Amino acid sequence: MQAALPYIVVLQLLLTLGLAVLIFGLARQVGILHERVARGPEAALPGAPPEKAIYTLEWLSATGTGILFAALCAGGLLGHRPGEMARIYVETLWRLRFSLLTIAAMLSLGYVTRYSGTDATLGLALARTGSLYPFFGTLLGWLGVALTGSCTASNVLFGSLQAITARQLALHPALMAAANSSGGVMGKMIDAQSIVVASTATNWYGHEGSILRYVFFHSLALAALVGLLVFWQAQT
Repeated sequence: MQAALPYIVVLQLLLTLGLAVLIFGLARQVGILHERVARGPEAALPGAPPEKAIYTLEWLSATGTGILFAALCAGGLLGHRPGEMARIYVETLWRLRFSLLTIAAMLSLGYVTRYSGTDATLGLALARTGSLYPFFGTLLGWLGVALTGSCTASNVLFGSLQAITARQLALHPALMAAANSSGGVMGKMIDAQSIVVASTATNWYGHEGSILRYVFFHSLALAALVGLLVFWQAQT
């Protein structure tokens, strides 16, 4: 029962805190960007409004907040002292400092590419691959997760690009959005953050390169299979 206690607390807190966004959610317009960027007819539907720039902070309903509170509650119920939990938290934060900075930087890059128009430029260029784009678009999602370490970050980085290219090629945007996520799943095993976090958590330092070399071709082969599946779906 003690082993399952942290998971029980996590489930209860996530269900409870999920409602807190209605009260504690924060949304603010970014004045220098809000509705200041408009896409041309090549990259947007006719009559599409300018890009909105709204900063949202849902700190209380965020999954990480619920997990943090659950860890504190479960630690107390299991008999750990507050000082001991604080020490472990600081040590973990220090170990993951580079991974956290990398995740934040890649998420920021996704918004930069969106508001600078880089995603539209890349999307129009990739549209020249024609009927083969469903395959290459899936590999783009694979590459996005391999670089960012997160399907969410990959969707932020390439989601708009996938939609723009799909419209240019008369494909359903939902198909390419799903392909971006499906291909991204296959890139999860080779992203640097996951490998570094795993080696750090298991105290197996210095073997990151060996892990990457071992799983790289497995990851690429699986992404290619997903790309072929998406290509077949696009033709039907």
